[in-house]
Amino acid sequence: MDKRIVVQIVGVLSEKYTVSAVLKVLEVPRSTYYRWLKGFEDYRNEHENLIIEICEATKYRYGHRKIKAILKREYAIELNRNTVQRIMQKHHLQCKVKPKRKWKSQGESEVIAPNILNREFNASKPNEKWVTDITYIQYGSETLYLSTIMDLFNNEIVAYKLYNHQQTPLVIDTLEEALNKRNNPKGIIIHTDQGSVYTSFTYQNYLKEHHLVSSMSRRGNCWDNAVIESFHSNLKTEEFQYSKFNSLTNFIVESKIDNYLYHYNENRIQEKLGYLTPKEFGMIAA
Repeated sequence: MDKRIVVQIVGVLSEKYTVSAVLKVLEVPRSTYYRWLKGFEDYRNEHENLIIEICEATKYRYGHRKIKAILKREYAIELNRNTVQRIMQKHHLQCKVKPKRKWKSQGESEVIAPNILNREFNASKPNEKWVTDITYIQYGSETLYLSTIMDLFNNEIVAYKLYNHQQTPLVIDTLEEALNKRNNPKGIIIHTDQGSVYTSFTYQNYLKEHHLVSSMSRRGNCWDNAVIESFHSNLKTEEFQYSKFNSLTNFIVESKIDNYLYHYNENRIQEKLGYLTPKEFGMIAA
């Protein structure tokens, strides 16, 4: 059997079986295998170095499945995902783990809409279902509040605003920007939690005036708006992982938010989208 094939087979199967067991089936002596393996060190290092470069370029944001997809998509290299995972573990390149978010219940509400979305986080076309939320950004000289709107068709962030308050103008300005970018579509389901800005008469009237449909999560149930919650968690984990609270200037925080949002829409591949970026998926599916 060709020695290159033997080395590759052992590399693929060694996650599930011992090297000795694989070599026994292949009828290859251990001493012969390790002699062949030593001759392929440069071959192995070539892929290791490439994986290290990809992880550095993506700021260690991706797990082994996405790194495997990038290898295939951009370099025409097909490696077993266990092989990629083993190399990443060897060089401590595992993606950052986002912390669990503790839900804080909202205060008293004024207008409560039914949960029309009902955790159906897929959309068959653009501008069918949007989800939105506000998150705290506490890394600048003062606490800032980021409001984002995501289109569930391709998980693209349609619009976002970063203000030093979380009053109703924050969410209305975000929605207004999103509608302008999409040429004021009608009938979109806009899903939110039961935060006071979303249950306010001002916000609800704005939805009615623009022929939009309000949907709300059940009280205290973060899973009903899990996609946008997960996005905000990823943003903080991937962009501010090593930043302490109140350690940056507001200008730097704003720049990091802008850069991440561009990266997310234009460059960050997603498994749900067939390892395409939101922009790529939107263009192909349009």
